[in-house]
Formats: sequence, C-alpha cells, structure tokens
Amino acid sequence: MNYQTFEPHPDLQSLINCYWTLEVPAETDKGKQRIVPDGCIEMAFILGDDIKRYTSQEEFILQPRAMVLGQTMEPFYIEPTGYVNTFAVSFYPYGFANFVTVPIKNLANKETPIASLFEEKIARELEQKIIRATNVGQRIQIMESFLLERLNDRSTIDHIVRTTVDALLSTKGNAPINTILKEDLSKRRQLERKFAKQIGVSPKQLGKVIRLQTALKMLLNKESESLTNIAYESEYYDQAHFIRDFKEFTGTTPTAFLDNETMALSSLFYK
Repeated sequence: MNYQTFEPHPDLQSLINCYWTLEVPAETDKGKQRIVPDGCIEMAFILGDDIKRYTSQEEFILQPRAMVLGQTMEPFYIEPTGYVNTFAVSFYPYGFANFVTVPIKNLANKETPIASLFEEKIARELEQKIIRATNVGQRIQIMESFLLERLNDRSTIDHIVRTTVDALLSTKGNAPINTILKEDLSKRRQLERKFAKQIGVSPKQLGKVIRLQTALKMLLNKESESLTNIAYESEYYDQAHFIRDFKEFTGTTPTAFLDNETMALSSLFYK
C-alpha cells in the first residue's frame, strides 16, 4: 500500500488537515477493511476501480466516485474491487462547513456525492479535472483553486464552535466542555445546536473520537507495551474505560486490533 500525505496551502491550513493519496495494486489480496472514525470530514475521488462500502454483513453499496464522507461515529467496512487509486482532502472538524450551505449533520455516517453539495455543473467539472490531472501536484492545485474560490467571510464558523474544537484538539479530546465555556452553562445548548449543524456530531462525541486517536497512535507506534499506561497517557479513567471506548469506535479490543488483517488500512492511516 502506497499512502502519502501533503500539506495544504497556507490560506487553507486552519481548515484542511492534509491531502492524501492511496495506491494499492489490483493483485493485492486486500479483502474487507474496517475504517475507524477519526473526527475529520473527507472529500474523496476514486480514480481506480470501484470500492464497496458494506451496509450489513453481506449487503454493500458502491461508493460514489466523487464524494464527501461525513463524520462517522462507528466503524464500517470497505472492500476494493481491484486497483485502488484515491485522492482525498481531509478537513478539520470545522473545516468543511466553510464551503457548503447544507447542515453538516446531514452528511454524518454516509457518503454524499459532491454533485449533491455543489452546483451540479461545477461539481462535474471539478471531478473531470481531477480525473484528467496527471499527478498529485496538479490535483492539489485544482482542489485548492476550487476551495479558495468558495471561501468567504459569510460562511465562517461560529467563534464558540471553533474555540471548542481547538480546545479539544489541543488537549487530545480531554478538555471539559464546561471549562471551555468558562462555566457559562447557558451557552451549552447553543453550542450543542451549532455543533450539530457545523461539525455533524456533539462536542462530547468529537472529544471521544479525538482521545481515541491519541491512544490509537500510541498503540500503533508501540509507544507503550502496557494498555494501562496508554489509558493513563490518554487520560481515560482506567483501562476498562479505554477498552470500552476502543471497542465502541473500532469494533474490537486494543490487543486484537494489532493482529487483525481487516485493520491494515486503518493502521496505515492512523499510524
């Protein structure tokens, strides 16, 4: 698997985490791969063969070839049908809301074709430009021109939402919401409502995903052999709390995760 990441334009660095590409030869025996939530929203272009996304044990859909994957709160399975060649933009939790008018909560836990989010003619032109580009540098330039044209002050994220997300990211998901709001609990309901619209999940859910990512990276990078130490460093209450959250978002235990062939792609992404 050839997975690479690329830095965004300085004017987009506060909104975009990275661009990434993934290439996997068709002859590689990949099978089903379980994808773990990471708190980001992604716009992806499938340039190779189709990719199945399983909706149940046996049933699946083919992912749109130009799509936005909204916030996900549980793992899901995908399966390549042949050659994998994907180009994608990974947005920070509040990043994508700056480019569309639809509530971000409408995108949660599913793939949405980009033609449903932007004017259809413009979306089709973007998709064709990405397909015709001959290298990743060209694709990044095309994508950044598209995004910069749509960035405007009227669509910027509410200060309360941005402050909360920044606090969760900087504390690895552990900042108490009441502390972020400086004990002004009257803002709590307002924050929940704006989070649903602009982020797609609640502050608590996003915090849990970010904290899990911290623990997951420690586990994958073998920063500690002890699950208790990982739980402590990630500020879980105890090891049982860590394992419970881990199973909620990955569908398996930390120990089983490392030896699970269906986790190979997620391990590559999150390592």
